[in-house]
Amino acid sequence: MRILVFALVAVALVVWQCIFIVDERDLALRFKFGEIVETNYEPGVYLKWFAPVNNVVKFPDRILTSDNRPERFLTGETKFVLVDFFIKWRIIDASQYYRSFGGSEGLAQARLIEIVTAGMKDEFASRTIQEVVSAERSELMDNMLIASRGIAQQLGVDIVDVRVKRIDLPDEVSGSVYDRMRQERGRTAKLLRAEGEETSERIQADAERQRTIILAEAYRDAERIRGAGDARSAEIYANAYNRNKEFYAFYRSMEAYRRALTTGSDIMVLEPDSDFFKYLNQPGP
Repeated sequence: MRILVFALVAVALVVWQCIFIVDERDLALRFKFGEIVETNYEPGVYLKWFAPVNNVVKFPDRILTSDNRPERFLTGETKFVLVDFFIKWRIIDASQYYRSFGGSEGLAQARLIEIVTAGMKDEFASRTIQEVVSAERSELMDNMLIASRGIAQQLGVDIVDVRVKRIDLPDEVSGSVYDRMRQERGRTAKLLRAEGEETSERIQADAERQRTIILAEAYRDAERIRGAGDARSAEIYANAYNRNKEFYAFYRSMEAYRRALTTGSDIMVLEPDSDFFKYLNQPGP
C-alpha cells in the first residue's frame, strides 16, 4: 500500500513538472536547455519536459509603474529645477525583454528611468524656467515621451506615459522667477487695459460722429418741412387774397384786433380815423 502511495505521489510530481498554466495576466517564455524556444502563449494549460530540459518564465502582462526620487534638471537659463515624476510602462516583447534585462523588473525600471531622465534633460535644457512650469510643459513631455518610447521599444517594453507630480524651484531661483512672471503678467494687463481704452475712445468717437450726422440730417429735414409749410401757407394766403381781397383785408384786421386788444396790459395811442380802426368806424350793412 505504501509503495502504491509513493508511486502515485511520484507520478503526480512528474506530471506537475510537465505542465504549466499561462494566466491571461501573464506573458510566458519556454526555454530548452537555457535557450528560448517558444514565446507566444495564449492563456491555457500547456505541456513541457521537466527541468532542466524545459523551463518556463512568466512576466506580468499589465501596465507597471516606476516611481523615482526627484531629479535635478538644468534649464536653458543654467538654473536647476527639481522634478518628481513617475513612468507607466508594459512589456510588449517578452523574449526581447528577457534578453535586455534577464527578466529582472528592477533592472528594467532602472533602465527606463535613465532613458526618461536623459530625454527630460534634453528638453529642459532648451527651455526657460517659465516655459517649464507653464502650459508649454505638456509639449515638453510629449516630445520627451516620443523620443524615450523609441529607445524603450528596442528593449521589449513600451513607455505608456510619463507624469510629472511636481516641479520645485530652488529657493534662490523661486523669487526671481515669480517676480519675472508677475512683471510679465503686469505688462500683459497694462496692454489689455490700453487696448480697452483705445477701443472705448474709438466707440465713443464713432457714436459722437453718428450723433452729429443724425442731428444734422434731422435739422435739414425739419427746415425742409418748415420751408414747405411756409410756402404752402403763403400759397393759401395768396389764394385767399386773390379770391376776395376785401374779405382777406377784413380777416387780417380782425386778427390784429384780437392780438392787440386781448393782452390787457398794453396802452396804444392811435388816431380815431387811422386805418387800424377802419372796420370799426364803418357802419354795418
